[in-house]
Amino acid sequence: MNDCDGHRPWSRRRVLGLSAAGLGLAGLAGPLGGAMARSSSAAEIDGVPLPFDPTAGLRAFNHGRLIQEGGRAVRVFEVRARSLTLPLRRATRFKAWTLDGTVPGPSLRARVGERLRVIFHNDDSTSHSLHFHGVHPAAMDGIEPVLFNGSRTYEFDLPSAGLYPYHCHVAPVTRHVGKGLFGLLIVDPLQPRPPADELVLVMGGYDLRNEGHNDLYAFNGIPDHFHRQPIRIRQHQLVRLYLLNMVEFDGPLTFHIHANDFEILRQGSRGEFRERADVITLGVAERQILEFRYPFPGRYMFHPHQDQVAEKGCMGLFEVVAA
Repeated sequence: MNDCDGHRPWSRRRVLGLSAAGLGLAGLAGPLGGAMARSSSAAEIDGVPLPFDPTAGLRAFNHGRLIQEGGRAVRVFEVRARSLTLPLRRATRFKAWTLDGTVPGPSLRARVGERLRVIFHNDDSTSHSLHFHGVHPAAMDGIEPVLFNGSRTYEFDLPSAGLYPYHCHVAPVTRHVGKGLFGLLIVDPLQPRPPADELVLVMGGYDLRNEGHNDLYAFNGIPDHFHRQPIRIRQHQLVRLYLLNMVEFDGPLTFHIHANDFEILRQGSRGEFRERADVITLGVAERQILEFRYPFPGRYMFHPHQDQVAEKGCMGLFEVVAA
């Protein structure tokens, strides 16, 4: 079966061949420094610039503004919905609904015990809203549409650390989520975790013809981006991955890293506990914190183990650079 842009599917053999050719990678010589946090080349597809850079979004955390009100800490964010056209592959353009101009939306970051205040502006011609997972009053649940040029403030306390997806909840929700209106809220514990190279990866799908099934898939918005521009990490460096599945229409997906395993940081009644695996299963809106280190330099795939999903854009590489 061919891709919707008329090109042959991304078989494992094709992926491995492109990996060996070094597609999209800068040389490894010289200090890494800021190169670990930015794209190794311009974010584009066949010369067409992308409206946002998924590589930059990997390590971009929006901490908002921290203010004090009535003796308590309030974390304030402003988020805007607007449409833009995404070049997904060579001959494929998609009208996305975005939050702050990216898919997924910004990775919001707060701390347990704070009050969250998100001021949502709808600059799009379609009604949207923001629904946050977690514990909050019904009035803050984000199921009421916000009309064009309208604004709404969502405000509630953050009693528990963890990962909390947020997304539009205007019907049909599958369409609003599938067009890009989703993101991740990270609530850090009071006791900071050990330092790590922290990354956010969000799996999403694209229903190009509004037919109720996905034609393409992506990590952080653009199919195959992290195959063209592998994620550079250091040998032996602790990597903390905040992983979220927001793929509509499909059943649960897995996430697998090659030639390694990871620790899964789970929340239980007695706090955080860990288990080890190399594949984890995530239903829609499920998320996990994974930690791992690569002992050997080289290139290593990561992808869902549903190969038809991986070969339609949800495929990436870690480029492990010698310490």
